[in-house]
Amino acid sequence: MKKYDVVVIGAGPGGYVAAIRCAQLGLSTACVEGWINDEEKPALGGTCLNVGCIPSKALLDSSHHFHHIKNEASDHGITVSGATIDVNKMISRKAKIVKALTMGISGLFKKNKIDWLKGQGKLISNNQVEVIPLHESHDEKIIVEAGNIIIATGSVPTKIPPASVDDKLIVDSTGALKFNEVPRRLGVIGAGVIGLELGSVWNRLGSEVIVLEALPDFLSAVDKQVAKEAEKVLRKQGLDIRLGAKVTGTGSNNREVTINYDDAEGKQQITVDKLIVAVGRTPNTNGLGAEECGLELDERGFIVVDDHCKTNLENVYAIGDVVRGPMLAHKASEEGVAIAEKIAGKPGHMNYETIPWVIYTWPEIAWVGKTEEQLKAEGIEYRTGNFPFMATGRAKAMGEATGFVKILADAITDRVLGIHIFGPNASELIAEAVVTMEFDGSSEDLARTIHAHPTLSEALHEAALGVDGRTIHM
Repeated sequence: MKKYDVVVIGAGPGGYVAAIRCAQLGLSTACVEGWINDEEKPALGGTCLNVGCIPSKALLDSSHHFHHIKNEASDHGITVSGATIDVNKMISRKAKIVKALTMGISGLFKKNKIDWLKGQGKLISNNQVEVIPLHESHDEKIIVEAGNIIIATGSVPTKIPPASVDDKLIVDSTGALKFNEVPRRLGVIGAGVIGLELGSVWNRLGSEVIVLEALPDFLSAVDKQVAKEAEKVLRKQGLDIRLGAKVTGTGSNNREVTINYDDAEGKQQITVDKLIVAVGRTPNTNGLGAEECGLELDERGFIVVDDHCKTNLENVYAIGDVVRGPMLAHKASEEGVAIAEKIAGKPGHMNYETIPWVIYTWPEIAWVGKTEEQLKAEGIEYRTGNFPFMATGRAKAMGEATGFVKILADAITDRVLGIHIFGPNASELIAEAVVTMEFDGSSEDLARTIHAHPTLSEALHEAALGVDGRTIHM
């Protein structure tokens, strides 16, 4: 039986990062991963790289270019006639990007001398993992011994009985990345991050997109001022967003899908060419052996961990989507680093208060910290600074002046409590906000920081000035 200091189960953004950091710290490390890609070959990277974060962003960028050329290039004096989209080439480009990145992780494993155990990992005990080989392999099961085990098995798309995925007309988020043509009419169940991003891709390419959301509020986790503006802009772009729409059933005839749903006006029915089910994700503990070895799960199927990602089993940790907290790739990665460092006897650090969130619609939505609604509910006195992108020279020059920056700061200490951005490149701008909050910065710190001109980041600077009522350009 081969022995390792650490065995990681899962090679998504939590698992592969944890494995690399463990190896960097001198720990003998193995990573168990059984992902099979579209070429029927083993691949590292998990959901994020193979069918999640990366491929969806590739399609978002392709569709954004197409939409810009068709609808906005003329504003810049550029005339383009007869622009068309080759969906198969777009999908092929996405696949090339995914392959390059997953192969890159394989290279990093070799560089750091990490053993990739190809197969599904199953807990036998708190220091033994069984590796069940891949379906095309003739290898027998093996058992490896580990001083420490890190579970990073991620999550899978949530299923709902009224809309069973058939991978033909009714698909989940994975299937929505593989369409070989633009659906004339596309239905999306769920107006969350995944539903809005995928809906945006196909809407830009010409689909009539209808988004059905069971909740009465749009993006309820987002600051209300941001959510209200985002809803207005996305509707204007063509997304038909129907709130309070609870899907009760679906049916298909091999050509189209009929969707039945209830809303405030009663029973409704629509017909679409394709339907995407994007109602969230469920922790992936299937086949992990949790029940057999006594690993504690909560009522929703998440692995129960303490503040340091320790499970109830000695020397067994769990990170990422399979535990509490936001299902975000960067959260998983940072947990992986923190646990690797703890195992190696170092402090390890994970600040859950400064995890950034991003929704890759256009304009993008990004935030970190508390929303205004949360501060009110907690009875915290605060001051607000707002600044619109339309008042910045760079955004105007880009032709991307929609949205604003909103900063919330403690009324007494001026410590930044939350920063919310709806606008161009919000996913990049939010990093400055995270750094500010990580170091307990104040709005005055941001206001006194010199920002280059002309840049989009000036909106952050002006919003910080606005907390104290001294905005310059508004």
